[in-house]
This record gives sequence, C-alpha cells and structure tokens, in this order.
Amino acid sequence: MSPERERLFEEFTAARYGALRRTAYLLCGDWHLAEDLVQSTLIKVYARWPRLRDPDTAGGYARTTLVRTFVDGRRRRSAGEVALAEPPETAAVGADPDRRLALLAALARVTPGYRAVLVLRYWEDQSVEECAAILDRSSGAVRSDAHRGLAQLRSILGDSVHEIAGA
Repeated sequence: MSPERERLFEEFTAARYGALRRTAYLLCGDWHLAEDLVQSTLIKVYARWPRLRDPDTAGGYARTTLVRTFVDGRRRRSAGEVALAEPPETAAVGADPDRRLALLAALARVTPGYRAVLVLRYWEDQSVEECAAILDRSSGAVRSDAHRGLAQLRSILGDSVHEIAGA
C-alpha cells in the first residue's frame, strides 16, 4: 500500500474508532468484546483499503463490516456460551444512568439479529434502506425485524418500559 493510502487509513481509524467502538458495545454489551469486534473490523477494512475507490465511503463500509462480523460471530458461537450484560464503564453525560443501564441490559438479551437492526435503526439513526444494505437483507425483512426486536425488547422490559420511555 502506498504511504499516502497508509496515512489515510491511519486518519480514518483515528477519526472513526470511537464511533465503531460504541456501536460494537451496543451490539455485544461488553466493552472488551467490543474492542475485539472493532479490531476484527479494522483488520478487514485494512485488507480492503487499497481497493476502496473513495476513502470517504470507508465509514459506511466499516459499519457494515462491523455489524456483519458481529452477526456472523453470533451464528458461530457455541450454544454453551452466554454473553453477560455488564454496566458500561461510564454513563453518557446528562443521561439517567438507571434508565440507560436498564435499556442496555434489556438490549443485551434481545436476539443478536434483532439487536443489530435495533442498534442501526434507533441508535445509529439509519433508514430502513440503509440498514437493509448494511445487513444484506430486504427492506421488508428489516422492518419486520425492527418490529419483532422492539416487541422482544418490550417483553423483556415488562412494566418498566413505561418508566424508561416516560422518565
């Protein structure tokens, strides 16, 4: 890879690492696993970097790679492994930590495929079409998964859903 392309990749990594790490945390619910997921993603992006025509589109490619790596990894996991939801190391400034922790704990219990859709749609604020492209699914499948994922989230939260939404 040329020194110029190498420099662009380093700048890209420095600029996007935090956002990728937050998205990875929302997907897997563990900061250490999120770090591993981001590292795996960046290795894949680096391998593809010389063939990217426009480095400005690398953010979308990296997010797509991150989500697909997460979903593929969940498919391969053995049935004996269970991801444990632990509270984040720090809460967002101005956020109610109790609401945030309850929501993150519930999100960690949602099926990984539905969780990927929920994170992309409602945390990353992606459109249905953008989610469909990232997840390599139809728009209808994304809408259906979002609906089912929200239903699963509501059933996990039970009566506390009104406290979280209304507080």
